[in-house]
Amino acid sequence: MTSHDATAGILQRPYLLATAGACALVFLAAFESMAVTTIMPLVSRELDGAGLYALAFAGPLATGVIGMVAAGNWADRRGPSAPLYASVALFAAGLLIAGTAVSMPILVAGRLVQGLGGGAMTVALYVVIARVYPARLHAQVFAAFSAAWVVPSMIGPFAAGVVAQLSSWHWVFLGVVGLVIPALAMILPAMRGMRSSPDARDTGSPKAGAGEAKPQGAGVPWAFGRMGWAALAALAVLGLNLSGQVPGVGWVIAGVALVVAMLAVRPLVPRGTLGAHRGLPSVILMRGVASAAFFGTEVYVPYLLTERYSFTPAFAGLALTGSAIAWAAASAVQGRMGSRLGNAPAVRIGSALVLGSVVIVLVTTVFSWPAAVAIAGWLFAGAGMGLMYPRLSVMTLALSKPEDQGFNSSAMSISDSLGGALSLAVTGLVFSALTTTAASFAGVFALTSVIAVVGLIIAPRVAARRPSGAGRAGDAEPHRAAEADDVRAQDVRA
Repeated sequence: MTSHDATAGILQRPYLLATAGACALVFLAAFESMAVTTIMPLVSRELDGAGLYALAFAGPLATGVIGMVAAGNWADRRGPSAPLYASVALFAAGLLIAGTAVSMPILVAGRLVQGLGGGAMTVALYVVIARVYPARLHAQVFAAFSAAWVVPSMIGPFAAGVVAQLSSWHWVFLGVVGLVIPALAMILPAMRGMRSSPDARDTGSPKAGAGEAKPQGAGVPWAFGRMGWAALAALAVLGLNLSGQVPGVGWVIAGVALVVAMLAVRPLVPRGTLGAHRGLPSVILMRGVASAAFFGTEVYVPYLLTERYSFTPAFAGLALTGSAIAWAAASAVQGRMGSRLGNAPAVRIGSALVLGSVVIVLVTTVFSWPAAVAIAGWLFAGAGMGLMYPRLSVMTLALSKPEDQGFNSSAMSISDSLGGALSLAVTGLVFSALTTTAASFAGVFALTSVIAVVGLIIAPRVAARRPSGAGRAGDAEPHRAAEADDVRAQDVRA
């Protein structure tokens, strides 16, 4: 390493192109995620696909879990290059399929492929960061990723609505495809000179250890068991979504699928997670419950505004933009507060804000209040998530042993994705089962209100029991609380 390399920042050589390419990929994935939420009511109407509306959102989250597990294992064995190339190819292929779809089943198939690639791409990029950048730059890279998520959250919904109105919703998918390859190309030079093994990282890295001195892939078997459980969980989510299409026994199939999903996720998360055991298990579970309440509601907010209040797609998307800005603002505030706001209280306040917001949307729907009430109320949901998500990330690391940090971080992402996927699957069943549009929206928001209540009940359990003679483990030791500013880089819609 040259002396220049030792002092270079992420926007200087030799890291500039890698930073630009990685942030571009994150930006495109974030834009697509936010944009699809805005245009899906229009797509559903045009393709007569109301019965598959929820699956178009839940499916990518479910297949993304498979991508996360497979890419992580592949990267541990062979390095991140091949998983990154494969994930980008899958992501682009999914966009092409969805963008050229002439029926809702084809669009959903494209979304499933897109989710598989997107989940794998996220994990592969994280490994690229570990191999390309020295440890001193990791926080800066994650801060850049945060910005790459925030900007699409602000402009994506409105921009997608404008594209759909002025041209066609197809271009919301197809327009991204042409940008994926240049983004990947910018990373290639850095990957060619990438460290061949993790032991080449800075010796000052706090994560350096004896286990990292092994050659790349040595002693790392294929995790077929974990991949199998992830695939089973994804299939259960898909079955849960499609159970409403089976007359007579649909709810039986839904019940079986839900049980299978719960059984499949158990080996992928820490022991005691599904039982909400105090400490780390509740932290992991809280991430999934928060995701279920928030995203289970959010995908129906633009739908409500377009169907009940005759909003155009562009203006319906502004509701999501406001929530995204509130998310980013609350994330910044909690980071600056540091140890003045404990992790456990932040989670409790955040869960209360999400519950209050969902209830406001429900009441607005039931009593036909002005749309402005729901839009304003949804700002508090974004603020609650921005307050809660980074602290759950901090607590996951603070409550993990060094040898368990990888597994627990993966478990947090899996809980996040599957929580949202299962919520969307069940809300889709509720929406289809009720006979009127007003009742369908009310039923969905009533269900997500119940999920948010569960989150409020679990929130106090994220604080670990205080050991004899020790500090409050769940409320962030001082050095852990100081990490909140860095974790802001990973929290926004991550």
